Amino acid sequence: MSQVKAVLLDIEGTVSSISFVREVLFPYTLTALPEVLAEKWDTDEFAPYRNDFPPEHRSDPADFLSHVRELTNNDVKIAYLKNLQGYLWLQAYRSGAVKAPVYPDVVKALEQWTAAGLKVYIYSSGSVLAQQLFFEHTDNAAQADLRPFLAGHFDTVNAGLKTRAESYEVIARETGHAAHQWVFLTDNVKEVEAAVAAGMHARIVVREGNAPVSDEDIARFGPVVTDFVKDDGLRRLLAMD
Repeated sequence: MSQVKAVLLDIEGTVSSISFVREVLFPYTLTALPEVLAEKWDTDEFAPYRNDFPPEHRSDPADFLSHVRELTNNDVKIAYLKNLQGYLWLQAYRSGAVKAPVYPDVVKALEQWTAAGLKVYIYSSGSVLAQQLFFEHTDNAAQADLRPFLAGHFDTVNAGLKTRAESYEVIARETGHAAHQWVFLTDNVKEVEAAVAAGMHARIVVREGNAPVSDEDIARFGPVVTDFVKDDGLRRLLAMD
């Protein structure tokens, strides 16, 4: 009988295409931000996001916008940018302008895993708010809001950097599930390495458009996962057979 009690999922390149964030959400940020700055720069609503930025970049809207563009174009994973993005994406999702694409096997897996008593958590460099919006507004026709399948969310603020073993130890401690009771699925080899160092099971996920995985990394961490439902090794690890 498997000892696994919880599944930890990355988002980009794992449950959704790696291109969605870069080709849809990031451009939306840069398109929407100028109007937001013009209308809300001095408002109480925007103040928390503005004040999260370093002092040298929050003196005026033009410098703020320039800094956001630089960070976005370089895909810098820093908390104050992620929080701003979550705020901007809120309207995009709620207006219906954006729907989060989720692989069909992910939806089926969420149904199967939770029905079997497994707890499913999300761990992404995107803010918890951005994660919640993503899973609330998916393109799954049968049930767009997938949040009922999720037990919790972790990001670089409440857990730490995803390439550090200590972050996975925090997640295990905060949830009450020992490290060996977890399976982490991500497209990032360095994240797999960190999770394994913390005592978790972890597998590399390969989706269309993801970076290729070397033979050396496959030898270290096992066969890659391309489908959450059909992968026999993953099903055995989760005791789904």
